[in-house]
Amino acid sequence: MIIPIRCFTCGYPISGKWEEFHRRVSRGEDPKKVLDDLGIERYCCRRTILSHIELFREMIKYGTVK
Repeated sequence: MIIPIRCFTCGYPISGKWEEFHRRVSRGEDPKKVLDDLGIERYCCRRTILSHIELFREMIKYGTVK
């Protein structure tokens, strides 16, 4: 739902790099090159970022109080 602050496996902080990764990939850049440029080298961290699905905007509408 929301990008984890740290990698689940190794504990490396990855949340600060999510916005730039998402922005650059949305513009059409290669995800491998973006991850390399951001310095994310471990496969566990790469997996966490690549497999993340942004569901926050969809889920927030079900949590509002009326």
